[in-house]
Amino acid sequence: MPARDVPTARQVRLGTELRRMRDRAGKTARESAGLLGNDQAKISHIESGRIGISEERIRRLAAFYSCDDATLIDALCAIAAEHRGQGWWDEYRGVLPPGFLDIAELEHHATYLRSLQALTLPGLFQTEEYARAIFAGGIPRMPEAEVAVRAEHRLRRKAIFQRASPPAYEAIIHEAALRMRFGGAQITRAQLEHLLEVAHWPMVTVRVIPFTNETFIEATQTVLYAGGIVAELDTVQIDSPFGGYFLDSEAQLDKYRAFFNAGEKASLGPKESISFIRQIAQQLPD
Repeated sequence: MPARDVPTARQVRLGTELRRMRDRAGKTARESAGLLGNDQAKISHIESGRIGISEERIRRLAAFYSCDDATLIDALCAIAAEHRGQGWWDEYRGVLPPGFLDIAELEHHATYLRSLQALTLPGLFQTEEYARAIFAGGIPRMPEAEVAVRAEHRLRRKAIFQRASPPAYEAIIHEAALRMRFGGAQITRAQLEHLLEVAHWPMVTVRVIPFTNETFIEATQTVLYAGGIVAELDTVQIDSPFGGYFLDSEAQLDKYRAFFNAGEKASLGPKESISFIRQIAQQLPD
């Protein structure tokens, strides 16, 4: 089996968890390779996500590592059974950068989502016009066709809310993001009105951090926390002007759980937040 040149974030995560399992057991890659009848290099490729692994081998390794967490093992086996072409986002492979596909896949498999937005509204809540304004405003300017396909991909991510059991989503949005007029006042007003509709969906909670907040100083980055089928598979995605990246160590997850709890305490309640958003929207021209 040839090694993958660009493994997905989820494939990398499977390998990472197998490496962590091995480290906790105090086993070497050479010992794991001996168990599977492979060379040490192949274990390295498996643990980096560059080579797949079968369910049977995951279970053999888990037993070798004395891991008896059946739920975690089952979850890792489920990841191993996935293949390209299963998700709608695979249609964009070779069209959009891999990070776009990784975020769609992350949201698809999440059991719940929490986001904190400093300057833009959550991608899953954006209108087409607002999304296009965001992408079109980049420097250097990208071609119209590129803007269109990125906006289309962003809108298709909303499919997670159309499932029979959609994930719960808590969005903590800074007032600055609500007042930014990306695309102009009319597009912004339409976007805020759409946000008000979304805020009434049963699975969605929207909270606003007002400018008057004096306690939560770290509201300067865009962060997404995706709950996994087990807590060990939770993932944090940090967005930045230079691209997104994923965090998943125990210490990092603990930090961002505390980060979101602090953000929630600093924000207005859901009903107050809806009223706050409505006031801002009403100040904009139709």
